[in-house]
Amino acid sequence: MRTRVKVGIGVAGAVVVLVGAAVIWGPGLYAGWADRNAQAAPTLDAADAAPLAAGLDGVWTAQDGSYAGYRVEEVLRGEDATVTGRTPQVRAQVTLDDGTLTAASVTVDMASVATDQPPRDLYFRSTALRTGDFPTATFALTSPTPLPDGATAVTLTGDLTIHGVTRRVDVAAQVAQTRGGDAIQVVGSVPVTFADYGVEAPSLGFVTVEAAGSVEFSLVLAPE
Repeated sequence: MRTRVKVGIGVAGAVVVLVGAAVIWGPGLYAGWADRNAQAAPTLDAADAAPLAAGLDGVWTAQDGSYAGYRVEEVLRGEDATVTGRTPQVRAQVTLDDGTLTAASVTVDMASVATDQPPRDLYFRSTALRTGDFPTATFALTSPTPLPDGATAVTLTGDLTIHGVTRRVDVAAQVAQTRGGDAIQVVGSVPVTFADYGVEAPSLGFVTVEAAGSVEFSLVLAPE
């Protein structure tokens, strides 16, 4: 009971801090500040990206530099603001066989996903996503995906699990070799509607969150 009371007080404090900042700054200034602090969408490392070469068969796992997270739109009195959350706490394993992605799994520690505002993060973790009950989000490939020579854009079909709910999704992704061919980078995103995963779009009074957002990721993979 005491733990629940402490969590409730913490969430209430988060609401007060965020709403207070929005009121003091004003909707336009708050939106501009949030947009400037949002992370850019994941992209391939343009300076070191090349189409996949032959002979990459085997199991590849996530390395330092990998991350995953979300992108949502907050609305304050008609002003839109982009918010991104990120975490490097990602486990991933990909299997390549004769130019085809035959298996892939990704697990994200949702309790470590952070934005630029700790009060917002507390609300997302405790109230919106309930990470105490659902600590991870996962993706598992369900259909083998050929990787055509000279192409980097692919569509990955699989099961995405968030908040304990699993949905079949198509992920728009790009795949390339990096670091002089010693690593593979996979970046992408998938749109999500909160209600599809049993998540109520957060509302903090003056500030609300749109009903849909996206899950984003950038994986740096090396041979196992």
